Amino acid sequence: MQRLILLIAGILVLGIVAVIGFSWMRPLTVAAWMNRRALTKAGFVKTQIDSAAGKQRMFVGGKGPTIILLHGAGDQAGAWAKVAPALTSNYRVLAPDLAGHQESEPKSGPLSVGVLLQGLEGVVDGESGKVTIVGNSLGAWVAMLYAHKHPEKVERIVLVNGGAIVGDRPDLTLTPKNRDEARKLLSEIMDPGSARIPDYVVDDIVRQAQTGPLMRLSETASEMPKYLLEGRLGEIKTPVSLVWGESDKMMSVAYAKRMQQQLPIASLMLIPRCGHAPQMECPRALTEALTKVLASPVTPTQPESTTTGEAK
Repeated sequence: MQRLILLIAGILVLGIVAVIGFSWMRPLTVAAWMNRRALTKAGFVKTQIDSAAGKQRMFVGGKGPTIILLHGAGDQAGAWAKVAPALTSNYRVLAPDLAGHQESEPKSGPLSVGVLLQGLEGVVDGESGKVTIVGNSLGAWVAMLYAHKHPEKVERIVLVNGGAIVGDRPDLTLTPKNRDEARKLLSEIMDPGSARIPDYVVDDIVRQAQTGPLMRLSETASEMPKYLLEGRLGEIKTPVSLVWGESDKMMSVAYAKRMQQQLPIASLMLIPRCGHAPQMECPRALTEALTKVLASPVTPTQPESTTTGEAK
């Protein structure tokens, strides 16, 4: 019996060591797993639907009007783990993996913005009635494209540090090749007061940028201009709410205001001391902002700008 206990203890120790080692080498993979697990523990059900882009994985929870949460490039549905559960008391919340990301198809090959749009079309087709789409970064771009193409299916869109017009910072690369390039990118998309990301995590960011969806998207860079709505934002009749981390220097507040001025129905809410991905950098402040925005009437208004109270 003692030998059996020692054997079991040895296996447990080896397992713990393996997990620690894996966390050190692949911290983003572990973080994604933990965030996805957090969604299921909060009551979300993992399911999948068919689309023209292939099978799309998503997490579904709550009851009420449908809200779809779209993450940014290279990320996955778990990015919303600290925001989505707070919305389920009033809304049916869908958090899909964008096409070509995490568990959504296509699993390999070049990945275009058009394919991402096809994946979202499959997700929305499974819903009855109009939906609200909240998109961060690349997810905001896809949300705008969907609203432009299918206005009859969208109640409103909420753009979080992203959109469908040309960006202000062509000097920044989303596929850094080394730690220095990654550090430069992080310094531009995060608030200076946020916790510094450890080097081993930065190295994993480089690894994923060179091997994951970001690199696959870069392979279709020549096609991207045709998916921009530069000079055509006036065609979007769906009400738009811009919720912006004001410390973002890649997609700056000036970028947000440039879109706001061109959109027929748009408002702008700023989140202080927060960067490009508020759902991860300051989820409490983003949850507060989304709660206010989603509860406000969907009516034509003059463009306005407000600031949320609490950051982080």
